[in-house]
Amino acid sequence: MKNPCIICVAITGSVPRKADNPAVPITVAEQIESTQAAFEAGAAIMHAHVRNDDETPTSDPDRFAALKEGVEKHCAGMIIQLSTGGRSGAGRERGGMLPLRPDMASLSVGSNNFPTRVYENPPDLVDWLAAEMIAYEVKPEVEAFDLSHILKAKEMADHGQLPGTPYVQFVMGVKNAMPADREVFDFYVRTVQRLFGPDAPWCAAGIGANQIVLNEWSIAAGGHARTGLEDNVRLDRHMLAPSNAALVRRTADICARYDRPVASVTQARQILGLRPA
Repeated sequence: MKNPCIICVAITGSVPRKADNPAVPITVAEQIESTQAAFEAGAAIMHAHVRNDDETPTSDPDRFAALKEGVEKHCAGMIIQLSTGGRSGAGRERGGMLPLRPDMASLSVGSNNFPTRVYENPPDLVDWLAAEMIAYEVKPEVEAFDLSHILKAKEMADHGQLPGTPYVQFVMGVKNAMPADREVFDFYVRTVQRLFGPDAPWCAAGIGANQIVLNEWSIAAGGHARTGLEDNVRLDRHMLAPSNAALVRRTADICARYDRPVASVTQARQILGLRPA
């Protein structure tokens, strides 16, 4: 079988609201239902944030626990990746869900600009989050908003803070951060292969209209792909995405064009070095 492509679905995020797209799942029940449909469409990883009832972001471990329980019940073997992102909480509150022992968690290893603020990831917090992930056997997904974040991941790996082969995701298209630039993307790929080995797995995520652009670049280059309503609420400029599943199916169609099978959850776990479901 040719190189399978892992599809990650980022179901909710911290920013999109029902006013932006009614399909954005907010409650835990909506998130479970949306994740199940995306799973059945081909997503092997669910990347999750949780929200309060008023749609504001939170790091509430109880909501994460309920979401994790529901996804495990309805999506057998799906890789659960919980977010430690900075829009949902402050300081160590951002890692309060790690004792739930999800398969993976996002880890931003450096700071950068966001549309209206600085996304702060101070070294002491990064070190603490990485240590918690080791303690609870959670594999980090390094979210690289900048080249320096890839190099920082190498430094952390060399110091034993990121066990195994790091899994790096390039995030491109965030306003005031790294734009979706093809030459930069190609350099990111070469840098990961130089630092972590030619077979090291990596992923890419594009924000807004850049989602489908990064999906295509990544799939064509042998990487893995992230889609979902967290990053993009539209199919095109004229049409809202009807669901997370619709965005997963669109990504799977790109995989087919490049003769790359969509990875099953078993294959995805093997590629990422995760424990069996």
